[in-house]
Amino acid sequence: MAEQARWTRARLGRCGPPLDLLTARFDKHVYAPHAHAEFTIGVCVGGSEVIDYRGGRVYNGPGSIVVLAPGEMHTGRPATTTDGYAYRALYADPALLADGTLGAGTPHFRDAVLDDPELAAALRRAHTDLAGRPDPLEAESRLPWLLTALSHRHSTARPAPDRVPGAHGISLAVRDRLADELTAPPSLAALASDLGLSRYQLLRAFRTTMGVPPYAWLAQYRVTRARALLDSGVRPAEAAALVGFADQAHLTRWFRRVLGVTPAAYRNSVQDPGHS
Repeated sequence: MAEQARWTRARLGRCGPPLDLLTARFDKHVYAPHAHAEFTIGVCVGGSEVIDYRGGRVYNGPGSIVVLAPGEMHTGRPATTTDGYAYRALYADPALLADGTLGAGTPHFRDAVLDDPELAAALRRAHTDLAGRPDPLEAESRLPWLLTALSHRHSTARPAPDRVPGAHGISLAVRDRLADELTAPPSLAALASDLGLSRYQLLRAFRTTMGVPPYAWLAQYRVTRARALLDSGVRPAEAAALVGFADQAHLTRWFRRVLGVTPAAYRNSVQDPGHS
């Protein structure tokens, strides 16, 4: 397979800031010394890589998380002459890792390579999902949450308290706003600002009360609304647009997750007079 690198830009909420995602596989490519203004957070998914960083040399292999601080010069190249290396990376504003921590300043990571299989798997899943179909609310619900977990587990920053006073009322207010504006939902950052909270506090309160992140709740609510439209004879593509899904494929993915069938199969079955 030829060397390849693909960039995707996700948006953290409607009209929110961008976050770049890189999917790459290299056999021989060697990065020149360079630095980024953002945190570079990667998960190795194949082969092995060696990185010159902070005056030393670090190695990473499949399942490891790499965290490179903003402004730090680094390189990247295959660790062997045979395996190459493949990874998923995202480039996060430092503020995203500071949310949910106490004190000012950018979280500091002593180690560039981290062994955390659970978090590595979650980061890889989120990266894959968002690189393929970057829904703004999903990106804003998943990525900041995972980046805060990264800071809590592995940086020197002190975690903010997990308990959010009034979490139940906060969650109901967020739920109602999402339901009222389901075709163009507000960003979580805007909702949090309206409630005098950080985005992490809003996410913590919502997940604690509802059991799912905001994008998952909204997707299931959209499925419920789409189901009623299908019952009335609306076609799946039209139903998808009316309830705020990006397209029919997006509706189909969530419809199957929630109800076990495609929207088209559901519509055909409920319109079949012989169905019982």
